[in-house]
Amino acid sequence: MTDTNANNATFTVGDTNVEFERVSATQGSDGFSIAPLLAKTGTVTLDPGFVNTASCTSDITYISGSEGILRYRGYPIEELAENCSFLEVAYLLIYGELPNPTSLAAFGRRINEHTLLHEDFKRFFTAFPSQGHPMAILQSGIAGMATYYEHTLDPKDEEQLDMASILLLAKVPTMIAYIAKRAIGLPLLYPDSSRYYTEDFIRMTFGLPYQGEEIDPLVVRALDTLLILHADHEQNCSTSTVRLVGSAQANLYSSVASGVGALSGPLHGGANEAVMRMLREIRDAGLTVDEFVSQVKDKKNSVRLMGFGHRVYKNFDPRARIVKSLADEILPRLGSENELFDIAKSLEEAALSDEYFVARRLYPNVDFYTGLIYEAMGFPAKMFTPLFALGRLPGWIAQYRELINDPTQRIGRPRQVYTGETERHWIPREERQTADLLHLSDSLNVAKL
Repeated sequence: MTDTNANNATFTVGDTNVEFERVSATQGSDGFSIAPLLAKTGTVTLDPGFVNTASCTSDITYISGSEGILRYRGYPIEELAENCSFLEVAYLLIYGELPNPTSLAAFGRRINEHTLLHEDFKRFFTAFPSQGHPMAILQSGIAGMATYYEHTLDPKDEEQLDMASILLLAKVPTMIAYIAKRAIGLPLLYPDSSRYYTEDFIRMTFGLPYQGEEIDPLVVRALDTLLILHADHEQNCSTSTVRLVGSAQANLYSSVASGVGALSGPLHGGANEAVMRMLREIRDAGLTVDEFVSQVKDKKNSVRLMGFGHRVYKNFDPRARIVKSLADEILPRLGSENELFDIAKSLEEAALSDEYFVARRLYPNVDFYTGLIYEAMGFPAKMFTPLFALGRLPGWIAQYRELINDPTQRIGRPRQVYTGETERHWIPREERQTADLLHLSDSLNVAKL
């Protein structure tokens, strides 16, 4: 590929030259629109995992992996985490600007009006085993909302889409709290519209009837901050899934449910749970941090260092710095088990001073300390990923809305490079059976050897 002028590039296949238009970014990497490639050359690009392929243009989130930058709508994550509430950030992501006090109050009131689950819908949850995985139940619950709110399914109707956005923000915390309560056999508390969003979620998750216990504002603020840090992260696996499903003009509930399914995968949403397992294994085995680091560096060993490194960040994950500071502040306050936290801090110090990890740019990521904080708050490990989903909800909604309103978007249809059998023809069943027996006989003879 060569530049033809300051803007475009050409790609040559045989005797055919195809010009690709450069799409300029306000920050970060420009892109080339390769739309004419297949029609003009009969070839496609091959990019496993889409690591070099932009599926859209977006105004929502900017990441610089080399510089350790994360911004929502242009605002640095550090400023938002320090100064904003989660609902302010949700408003920013969905509507494009930070709200003024009047807009924020109206936004909060709209959400509070819809936090109750339909009584029939609550019974829907009892069809699942109480010990079923929370992400599977949550995914089903979100998809099931489409059956209760059919007046909000048209993504091309702005009022319907906005109502669906509010309903998701309002009801998902109640769903997650209910899932958590059922898992331990305790009754669900109804939402309290007089409380702030995150405070009421904590109350519903841990409170009991007839108890008026006040919730520590520091805990509310800590969880609010963690939700902000997870609110969006550009075109990751779950967000891309939401967009792909949404490109078929599937309703918002179905699209967000697909994002929950993607997030449930251990390579995406389960990293903080894996960190907790690693820290416990170090403690229970009586290993020193240096001994564990040596095991990680030994190529003959399968031991992995969890919570370090990131697909995008090749510098320090900016969210990790905020979480570390949060852990330093809140874990002593909660009387948490300091042994695991001490191991984590020692492990971070050892890794950051070891040339083996520095050369590989393996810095702590956002997941390294979050599990410690969640556990100190009282959340079991199974609930870590639903908390991730709650935080990511505004980002999924914002990305879906941007997709629906983008006139250049088409239904997602990735191409492939076919490597299977060329044309072959049907043979009678008896001959196929003989062929199968011969294949089995050959396999058995190989096994005997």
